[in-house]
Amino acid sequence: MTSEALYAMPRFRRSGDAALTIEVGDGIDADVNARVVDLDRALTARALPGIVEIVPTYRTLLVCFDPTLLSWHDVEAEIITLWPPAAPKGQLRRRWTVPVAYGGDNGMDLDWLAQRLDTTTDEIVARHSSAEYRVYMIGFLPGFAYLGGLDPLLHVGRRPEPRLVTPPCSVSIGGQQAAVAPPLPSPSGWHMLGRTPVRSYDPRRAQEPFLFRAGDLLRFHPIGVAEFAALERAADAGEIIAEKEELEV
Repeated sequence: MTSEALYAMPRFRRSGDAALTIEVGDGIDADVNARVVDLDRALTARALPGIVEIVPTYRTLLVCFDPTLLSWHDVEAEIITLWPPAAPKGQLRRRWTVPVAYGGDNGMDLDWLAQRLDTTTDEIVARHSSAEYRVYMIGFLPGFAYLGGLDPLLHVGRRPEPRLVTPPCSVSIGGQQAAVAPPLPSPSGWHMLGRTPVRSYDPRRAQEPFLFRAGDLLRFHPIGVAEFAALERAADAGEIIAEKEELEV
């Protein structure tokens, strides 16, 4: 069954003189995001001269191009030719298991959330770590992963006053979304549940500095403080701490 959030045809929005935004649907919806990912892969496979960058988001694809080689009309025509994009046969989906040290100095909002939601910290950790998430997009910071699939009982509005600085590699929730932050301190209005030793962004990984990508699946695995410290040392040495599976779609 096709999601009602999907558009029958793409909608084009010109974004300056060297980029085009393609809208494929509306809302935070797995089918919409899957079409974004499929369109991204199909257009990337075409390897058109003049395409500079392709950026998938929740429901749109931003195509940046060299206007001396391509026009908006050229890109629009190519998208229409590819529409609707189909997932490649034999495609594998990556599923990551990400360790998280919850609470304490690593998750300064966990106790507050337990009071706010009239539950226990153990229940929050159990619900957060038992869900399977979809990586909808990477944005805001290098490697910042926006996740869908948060347990509805953990949906809570963002902080009324954002923090100016939150710890690197924070694992947080806000509204109906969850997130994994890169190893960079940053401002945030999300609620901090814990931290992971996983480096979602590492420029030393020259071939793939961003660990996660749109369409990946992700699970969280609770760990203790001592294990966090050991894994963090390994990550600092360049190891990829997250476990990866490849699943048939």
